[in-house]
Amino acid sequence: VNPSNLSSRKRDDILISMAGPAMNLILAFVLMCVLRILIELPPSISSSTIVEKIPQIALISLFLCFFNLIPIPPLDGSHVMRHVIGMSEEMYYSIAKWGFLILIVVLNFIPFVGQAVYTISKALLYFMLKLLLFP
Repeated sequence: VNPSNLSSRKRDDILISMAGPAMNLILAFVLMCVLRILIELPPSISSSTIVEKIPQIALISLFLCFFNLIPIPPLDGSHVMRHVIGMSEEMYYSIAKWGFLILIVVLNFIPFVGQAVYTISKALLYFMLKLLLFP
């Protein structure tokens, strides 16, 4: 995205950054709705393999949603955090050049970060399952 094309840089950068995680969340919800429909169909029409895989794909989508919200460059959460705390572009880009290294260190040496993202994703998946499959 070319920042010079944005009408409101701060607002538009936040909206663009939130678009990816929002789409992951929407995709997971749509998948769970499809699962609800497939479960209602006779077994001869709906494949058990597809019914088994849909929650797994939804979980991956939710994991990506929450993973991208981690406030470490280049992830989307870093753009939002930058604007929330009022970080300058120069400071952000000086940190961003080390972003992948920081991300690797955080995920390998602070294991609860990845586990927290997974736990939140799984909890939301179970909530969707309960909401859609057992009304």
